[in-house]
Amino acid sequence: MLFNSFEYIFLFLPVVLALFYFLRRYSDLSAQAVLVLASLFFYGYWNVSYLFLICGSVVANYLIAGRIEGSSSGARKRWLALGVGANLAAIGYYKYWAFFLENVAMLVEADWAIEQLILPLGISFFTFQQIAYLVDVYAGSAKEHNPIRYALFVTFFPQLIAGPIVHHSEMMPQFSNPGARRRIVENINVGLVIFSIGLFKKTVLADSVAQYSTPVFQASDAGLQVSFFDAWIGAFAYSFQLYFDFSGYSDMAIGGARMFGIRLPENFNSPYKATSIIDFWRRWHITLSRFLRDYLYIPLGGSRRGPYRRYMNVFVTMLLGGLWHGAGWTFVLWGALHGLCLLVNHAWRHFLGASRTVVSASWPVRLLGVAATFFCVLCGWVIFRSETLSGAENLLTTMFGMNGIALPKALAASPIGPLLESLGATWGGSFSGVVPVQSALLWIIGLMPLVWLMPNTQQIMRRYRPVIRGRQSALAAPGGVLALRALHWRPTPLWMVFTVTAFVTGASFILGWNSEFLYFQF
Repeated sequence: MLFNSFEYIFLFLPVVLALFYFLRRYSDLSAQAVLVLASLFFYGYWNVSYLFLICGSVVANYLIAGRIEGSSSGARKRWLALGVGANLAAIGYYKYWAFFLENVAMLVEADWAIEQLILPLGISFFTFQQIAYLVDVYAGSAKEHNPIRYALFVTFFPQLIAGPIVHHSEMMPQFSNPGARRRIVENINVGLVIFSIGLFKKTVLADSVAQYSTPVFQASDAGLQVSFFDAWIGAFAYSFQLYFDFSGYSDMAIGGARMFGIRLPENFNSPYKATSIIDFWRRWHITLSRFLRDYLYIPLGGSRRGPYRRYMNVFVTMLLGGLWHGAGWTFVLWGALHGLCLLVNHAWRHFLGASRTVVSASWPVRLLGVAATFFCVLCGWVIFRSETLSGAENLLTTMFGMNGIALPKALAASPIGPLLESLGATWGGSFSGVVPVQSALLWIIGLMPLVWLMPNTQQIMRRYRPVIRGRQSALAAPGGVLALRALHWRPTPLWMVFTVTAFVTGASFILGWNSEFLYFQF
């Protein structure tokens, strides 16, 4: 069941909300049990066989957590190792086993018939969340003795499929917060606004611009030669598609949870406004970055063992972070690229030393940083989106002009035509009739102000504390256009019109597309 489906919006969510608030008048635990059952229905709606996996995972981790908490020091370590190992084994089997066998078969030149397993939805997210819980129990910072509440912690449907990855201490105390009972109307209103904005981003923006990226990548992966102009249009279109797809999902998850009085951690913070790759990873998929930092980078040694070891730890963390996104060499290469970019970024900061603060305060430098960061990220998305390494190579070499620079003939008669020709451009580039160039450019240019000038949802809703903000969120301080008080949401007629328009438009676009959130496949 998708967040942007009629079944979810008009049936599932209203019914579950009504049952939850009705039962909570009599018993918190009964209301939470209904949420567990609803979440399992939500998960099993895709494929009922997935329920055996998630239920088995929940029961096993709950029992292991109890053993960790109740055992002596040596046994606690063994139970923790067993729990983490079992969770990683589950991910390894479903997500990477076929990939491993394919590469072994290629090395030994064997013709093996390898069965492709269907990847259970959200397995990486709910497994990582439980690994974090086991580690937190071992450290004494989390415990849960009620199996219904533990099941709710893992399966809460607004964040079950694609995050945010939450800690037990962040979410579960909110279900017992008596203050939430006094803010039911506010929570539902705020949640609906955030959900409506996310729905609009997903169905109107992300799905619309997807039609200009998909044909380009499909052609490149098929070995067809796309033109210079095609390649750049496809790369920009996918960068914006993924941006609004993940931003829209995050808003819909946060809005859905807020209707139940739950604030989820911030997971998306205008990442294309980042002034460096370090800044980017503090804004993109924030809870995954936090998990990789706390449960991989720091255990590897972090920055405690000298600069060389620190750089190695950063690179290994990003390499595994890339592999987490999917079983394919394109994901490994994408992770390695971001790892190298982070190394360069850290080395540059070390080189600047104390002068870094003064240099970074200059707006031309910050503008240059935003442009350079987005360029690196965009090139990375080409690798990330490509199905094959050859497809990624084909597209990137074309983008860098190695296969010639052919631009649409319509530009030849434009005022910049002579300039482009003097720079070596030739005419004839197009989308090979797949999509219209003019509409593709209009979409890309039209989305740019939304990405770089307008406030994000958390900034619009800042009066109502929409998310749990971490220590890295200070990077999103409003400025420029963001400082306009008119862009801060209030319960006024004008904002009501805006919310209704966003919701109705987003819902109406559901009829026109057959889409799925991109991060659901990870």
